[in-house]
Amino acid sequence: MVRRGYFRRSSDSRVIARFKCQVCRRSFSQASASACFGQKRRQLNEPLRLLLVSGVSQRRAARILRANRKTVVRKFLFLAERAELRQERFLESLRAAREKIASIQFDEMESFEHTKCKPLSIPLAVLPGSRKILALDVCVMPAKGPLAVISRRKYGPRADERGPSARQLLGRLKPALVETPEVLTDEKPQYPSWLERSLGPRVLHRRFPGRRGCIVGQGELKRGGFDPLFALNHTAAQIRANINRLFRRTWCTTKRRDRLRAHLLLYADFHNSELTPPLVRN
Repeated sequence: MVRRGYFRRSSDSRVIARFKCQVCRRSFSQASASACFGQKRRQLNEPLRLLLVSGVSQRRAARILRANRKTVVRKFLFLAERAELRQERFLESLRAAREKIASIQFDEMESFEHTKCKPLSIPLAVLPGSRKILALDVCVMPAKGPLAVISRRKYGPRADERGPSARQLLGRLKPALVETPEVLTDEKPQYPSWLERSLGPRVLHRRFPGRRGCIVGQGELKRGGFDPLFALNHTAAQIRANINRLFRRTWCTTKRRDRLRAHLLLYADFHNSELTPPLVRN
């Protein structure tokens, strides 16, 4: 390998060295192995990441950054993919640690795609104390209450993926937990069977009754007194306050659940790395 000059990258004016392989006679540069290789506006990546996890919509982010909406979408998907890789490495570090996790908190948030007649469930597992987001997912659920009849009439029967999705999420966490883990949830009737099937019969399941939200629009934060699920409820409230499409009252709605999952993973990476204390484990 020999040096073969350099070039000045237009996106950030950095001087990048070129090299040539004397065996295959092909050329490459210092930037060839970068995850941002080929991006012409890589300087927008970090500002866009901060905007998308701070309650700003994609359209408004495009206006703020003076970028095309299609550019914002491409970079959003790129950033979400990188965030998912970091989240997976975080889980791998927990699985490989000698000190296993003794207690977690688990619950579900709810949102919808396109219309409230097409609701979505967001299973969420949080580490008490540090409030680290351990895992999350997005799955389909049928409409409830008065909307159930309207939903079936307009869109037909809707699958219920909450059980399989929750069991898969908890199964991914099982290698990082102690043999008899403590799981704190609310009193949803399905939770005991989900936990037993995913974590085994030795799981210690502690259930707490649901409580009213502190004010209208903040159903996750509970009104007064000690909240045994505070870490999870506070994290869920932060998610809803910092992802524009999850605001209680908003005209920015999710059109595709895979994009909602991407946005949640982007926020989870930001939440774990910058909003919560470092996790010190052996």
